[in-house]
Amino acid sequence: MNKRPTYSIVAPIYNEEGNIPDLYKRISHVMDSTGEPWELICVNDGSKDRSLEMLQGLAREDERVRVINFARNFGHQTAVTAGIDHASGRAVVLIDADLQDPPELILDMIERWKAGYEVVYAIREKRMGESWFKLFTAKMFYRLIYRITDVDIPVDTGDFRLMDEKVVQVLRAMREHNRFIRGMTSWAGFKQTGVQYVRQARHWGETKYPLRKMIRFALDAITSFSYFPLQIMVYVSGILGVLAFLAIPVVALLRVIYGMEFFGGQATTIVLVLLMSAFQLFFLFILGQYVARVYDEVRGRPLYVVASRTGFDGLSGVTPPTAALTATPEAERVGEVSEKDAS
Repeated sequence: MNKRPTYSIVAPIYNEEGNIPDLYKRISHVMDSTGEPWELICVNDGSKDRSLEMLQGLAREDERVRVINFARNFGHQTAVTAGIDHASGRAVVLIDADLQDPPELILDMIERWKAGYEVVYAIREKRMGESWFKLFTAKMFYRLIYRITDVDIPVDTGDFRLMDEKVVQVLRAMREHNRFIRGMTSWAGFKQTGVQYVRQARHWGETKYPLRKMIRFALDAITSFSYFPLQIMVYVSGILGVLAFLAIPVVALLRVIYGMEFFGGQATTIVLVLLMSAFQLFFLFILGQYVARVYDEVRGRPLYVVASRTGFDGLSGVTPPTAALTATPEAERVGEVSEKDAS
């Protein structure tokens, strides 16, 4: 039976064949310098390139590398969740495979963890190689989340962080489908601190968060930790009601002064109807977002489906979570899962 690692490094992988060699090399160099046992858990999130082949090759060469292979693409946050579910270290580090977040910063996180902190998150002091639009929208997103959510989520932070096993146990118990890991970590509490760093440009490939996914991610973050979009409906309807109430005597007075022709015609009515319809449809959309998330939870489907696992043989304390579906042992050996299991 293998010795339990002190550190588990979790890296979600989606079409990262150009980054995997450098990711492994840099993480190995950093973690070997600690002189403590560690493991690298790579979650292949339905990659269409050679990522899975390369990861399995690394796992054969280095017994500290573990590979979780999804049956299809389930998304970045779900891939991170799978890595957390399978981690056995006393501390778990989340890091993306694009090398924008430097593995060398893990040493600073470990130092803070050993000083008594149970969550050490990385704060993006500066972001390199990103467009003004991405920088602006990211800045607005983090500040909006900070102001309207019910938990204190640090601004300018991503998923790059170290978490003590006590925090990991809390996250494993949180099985909601629309996940926002950095918010869930803040909600868990415990003693937290941050370390600043300069986020580098992407080492290879393209971003996995285009505008469409950024919007969906923002909706998940807001609806998971805030009722503000629902509450604002009350404020807007109240304002419109007051304006309508005040408009009654104003219109009546103007018609007395200027005659019945004032405010005549259909143009004003059409504009008001269109305005009210726009407000109603917008708030129906907001309400629908919350209803859709309730529907996701009621269905009770697993968060992800594991087609195969590599490098976990003989490990203690690693069991498939109850809220995930794992292939049968026969399917796991060949890296496949039946259509019935995956549905």
